[in-house]
Amino acid sequence: MNIAMIGQKGYPAHYGGVERHVAEISERLVRDGHNVTVYNRAWYGGKQHGDINGISVATIPTIRTKHLDAIVHTFLSTFHAIYKKADIIHYHGVGPALLSWIPRVFSPKTLVVVTFHSIDRYHDKWGWFARTMLRLGEKFACFFPHETTVIAPSLQQYCQKEFKTKTHYIPNGVTIKNTPHRTKTNILFTFGLAPENYIMLVGRLIPIKAAHILIDAFADLKDHHKENEHIQQLKLAIVGGSAYTNDYVTSLHTQASRCNDIVFTEFQSGDALEDLYRNALALVHPSISEGMPLVVLEAMGYAKPVLVSAIPEHLQLIQNPNMLFRENDVTALEKKLHEFFSFPKETRMAIGEENQAYVTEHHNWDTSTALLINLYETTYRTRIQKMLPDAVIATQS
Repeated sequence: MNIAMIGQKGYPAHYGGVERHVAEISERLVRDGHNVTVYNRAWYGGKQHGDINGISVATIPTIRTKHLDAIVHTFLSTFHAIYKKADIIHYHGVGPALLSWIPRVFSPKTLVVVTFHSIDRYHDKWGWFARTMLRLGEKFACFFPHETTVIAPSLQQYCQKEFKTKTHYIPNGVTIKNTPHRTKTNILFTFGLAPENYIMLVGRLIPIKAAHILIDAFADLKDHHKENEHIQQLKLAIVGGSAYTNDYVTSLHTQASRCNDIVFTEFQSGDALEDLYRNALALVHPSISEGMPLVVLEAMGYAKPVLVSAIPEHLQLIQNPNMLFRENDVTALEKKLHEFFSFPKETRMAIGEENQAYVTEHHNWDTSTALLINLYETTYRTRIQKMLPDAVIATQS
């Protein structure tokens, strides 16, 4: 089948949960014999054209502003996919889903699928009009496509409750790397980090990810425990950058100036990001709202402890009360960090190993891709049979 992926920023995936989701799924679809086109924005993936890892990358122009970037790219990519006669157009995100009606009208034979990744209207960076459109996008994601998939059980429940729509749960996965690790880059040296001597936050620096909560909690921890040599030696690495949130990022740097042990690495990917994960003491994810946080899954896959805010999406992954803190609460996070750093090394390692065992069993990219292929093929075959005259169906059977 010819499959078009639309809505992600691009390929290869440098950062972003949606982008890594699309990359992992697309690479496996290609290995299964499908033709996959991933639509790319030049500012994200470069001016790529042609095959990369067997995936056809199509760079389509856009207007790079906060409000026009995604929708313009989705619009142009949709008509390009229709022109190329894609069998399946798969939209990622509720924003791009606003245009999922187009192939239903202009290319009725095309199977349309939408993946609901998160409730984007909760993000503080959007104003009232954008939030209204994203709410409409949620409705479109549940109404116009032939099939809707979700990456988290909480999103499945949300779609059923809000729109009475049956969805398919196809979770994010993780690639487990158990081979002995040798540091591949100089990323630790560049930012003055030492193995097992820093905690990290990974993701876009937008208010809903709550990096500001972690920065204050970490700085307070340092201030309140000056006698604790271990705590005084620790550092915090903020791995990520702006997503049309330059003012917020500037405020984070100002906020972090009270503590010399907080470093900002900007976005990292590939070997550099792997080195950061493998050498970290733990990941902290204080987010206020999520879908299925891929960075949490990745840290768990590296057998790392993960401290998370007690929101429903995190509770689907982490049930250990020692690793949970109340969302949007600096004091609660500071207390939890202090408790965590008091654990013996063996306890921290055991928590990480439990995390890895969990994601190995429940979050496998190969399994998720197989579920998606089955959905594609079953729905596509059913639709084709409905379109064929009865005489043709009888002949084929």
